[in-house]
Amino acid sequence: MGNELGKSLGVVGIIGAGTMGNGIAQACAVAGLPVVMVDVSDAAVAKGLATISASLDRLVKKEKITEAGKAAALGLIKGSTAYDDLRAAHIVIEAATENYELKLKILRQVDALVAPEVILASNTSSISITKLAAATSRADRFIGMHFFNPVPMMALVEIIRGLQTSDATHDAVKALAEQLGKSPITVKNAPGFVVNRILVPMINEAFFVLAEGLTTAEDIDAGMKLGCNQPIGPLALADMIGLDVCLAVMDVYLAEFGDSKYRACPLLKEMVAAGRLGRKTGRGVYSY
Repeated sequence: MGNELGKSLGVVGIIGAGTMGNGIAQACAVAGLPVVMVDVSDAAVAKGLATISASLDRLVKKEKITEAGKAAALGLIKGSTAYDDLRAAHIVIEAATENYELKLKILRQVDALVAPEVILASNTSSISITKLAAATSRADRFIGMHFFNPVPMMALVEIIRGLQTSDATHDAVKALAEQLGKSPITVKNAPGFVVNRILVPMINEAFFVLAEGLTTAEDIDAGMKLGCNQPIGPLALADMIGLDVCLAVMDVYLAEFGDSKYRACPLLKEMVAAGRLGRKTGRGVYSY
């Protein structure tokens, strides 16, 4: 499958074998691009590779790919704990935990290791691309690639341009996203970018509606599913994302924009304080 872009971009380096990292690795390998997926421990790498294998098995069952296609994709992914293996990469996508200091540490390490022409991308949903770019020696070749979970199924990639990102970097990364079968949108660097900037305040508003007793949680979710054609209601989605994550995002918006419309709903704060964080704790708006 190596088309012109495959030749020009060559190997894709991915840092992080967790949910996002292994999903991006799978998307790249299925598209015929060789991948080096790096994580801190052998166990983390093995878990990431096992997740990809199971995900490809589901695609085989659904007849989306063949057994040969699965074998070919797995053959293109090299798991590693050595950053040195990223030297072969033409683009490195950092998909570590959403923590500024951690991302900074990783990006500085990779920046010092790979050739000057290599593009660095961060799969962040909230951290400033301009700020991360400024910490590297290649600010013009730094960009945000925000994939959505689950990566193999979700068509969207938000491509975030920092203030310093060059047109050539943007165009190469947009072409890569398209080669992965994704539909990219280009956005400027700002808190929450585009999708989460609209989505999380909508979730917050659903909590206000619930707190005011206008109707039940079930009816809020049914209303948004049936009236706005959303596949999942905002409160059920909050439980899936994690109420603590929703609260943290609202707090960032309030601090960054200084606009009271981003004030987190008191009920959301209360539920987080109670440890009712959603699916991961067995109870949020709903019980699991």
